[in-house]
Amino acid sequence: MANIHTISEDYLSIERLYTLITKNTQLSLSEDAKNRILKCRTYLDEKSVAGGVPIYGVNTGFGSLCNYSISGDDLSQLQRNLVMSHACGFGQEVPAEVVKIMLFLKIQSLSYGNSGVQLETVSRLIDFYNNDILPVVYQQGSLGASGDLAPLAHLSLPLLGMGEVLMGDSLISSDEMLEKMGWKPIELKSKEGLALLNGTQFMNAYGLWSVFKAYKLSYLADAIGSMSLEGFDGRIEPFDELVHMLRPHKGQLKTAANIREMLTGSQLIENEKEHVQDPYSFRCMPQVHGASKDAIDYASKIIIIEANSVTDNPNVIVAEDKVISAGNFHGQPLALALDHLAIALAELGNISERRTYLLISGQRGLPPYLVAKPGLNSGFMIPQYTAASIVSQNKQLCTPASVDSIVSSNGQEDHVSMGANAATKLYQVVENVERILSIELMNAAQAMAFRKCASSDFIETLLHTYRKDVPFVNDDRVLHNDMQDSLQFLINIEIDQDLLF
Repeated sequence: MANIHTISEDYLSIERLYTLITKNTQLSLSEDAKNRILKCRTYLDEKSVAGGVPIYGVNTGFGSLCNYSISGDDLSQLQRNLVMSHACGFGQEVPAEVVKIMLFLKIQSLSYGNSGVQLETVSRLIDFYNNDILPVVYQQGSLGASGDLAPLAHLSLPLLGMGEVLMGDSLISSDEMLEKMGWKPIELKSKEGLALLNGTQFMNAYGLWSVFKAYKLSYLADAIGSMSLEGFDGRIEPFDELVHMLRPHKGQLKTAANIREMLTGSQLIENEKEHVQDPYSFRCMPQVHGASKDAIDYASKIIIIEANSVTDNPNVIVAEDKVISAGNFHGQPLALALDHLAIALAELGNISERRTYLLISGQRGLPPYLVAKPGLNSGFMIPQYTAASIVSQNKQLCTPASVDSIVSSNGQEDHVSMGANAATKLYQVVENVERILSIELMNAAQAMAFRKCASSDFIETLLHTYRKDVPFVNDDRVLHNDMQDSLQFLINIEIDQDLLF
């Protein structure tokens, strides 16, 4: 049975957003939200009737055409034309789960009553969300300033009976969808097209999806790194709290605490060691994983503020009798945060691959490539190649998008954030890190089989559960299948929300 979330002015924390987005949630508008939307729309209608004063996007053209006045009879057609003309997306389709977050974020932003939309328009977007009617949106086309114009135009087309939607497992035209649902197309009023298209919901939907994944990957990196440490017969001393209190970065303290807890009760970690130190990829997990945790927290803060904000233009402030044309659609805060998050996650993958490399190196009593009869068997030689290749791709993807800009709209929009490119690159980095960690987990689990002592209850339980999906490798086989199963294991594993945030 679906949960019900009532959209209001209540601040949405990351915990609340995580529950809303990841669970089967239905949306409704609070009475206050309905009243805010209606009050703002009435105010804007009265402004339009009064006339005489140019209001950007209400009775003027857009972008560099802002000095062209539009007659009252053409205001509705102006908004319809805006949506159609801006639907210029290209490239791959945006994943369905990201489109659904886009819908939620657009509904939330419009609900504050500063955008001048009709209640009917917001209600139809909620209908889309609640019925899993997901507009087809394309990844390319947004400069990340003036908002995500092209992607949000595609998100909005089905309101008008245009474009395509994913409905269940079927891709159908929007007019067919409207017919099936018994709905009529929305007739946009003044400013509505602009309210729908201005905004950062494309960038921030990717950001929200990525930050949820980032918290999970950060925890999994600690867990898999702990198993690798055991497989490599590593030392526990580098995780002593006394060390980390001398340099008390929050993420560093958290990582060290996680690893200590994950290895509590391990016989293997308590064994006397012949080696005095471990390589950095093991010894410095608190420092490296911890820095990524701090970066995830920073990005999360920006993304959550954005989710609770009004990001279209102009902004209608009814209480002050003002319609202000400004720049809340500019994606610079997100662009910087998304670039930072990509770099932080790439480093989780970078250090993971180094641990994988050490596990197959034939050191500390482990057979070369973690397999019997090396030479006859190549064992885990090539999964490490794959991990190295993905790590290298991440380095290329982490070139910041936010340092770029390009002039558009005949010079009117002369600085843009490129946050949309930062967002789509980040999505690839997230998926890549998931794959790198799944390869490390394969190697760590294989290494554990060569240790005689038991590890902690946490590691042994994780290992036992993993082995149901990915069995021990005795002799060479098609490891692509194991890699896919290992990846699916990480994707499917559920982690208590209290451990993530």
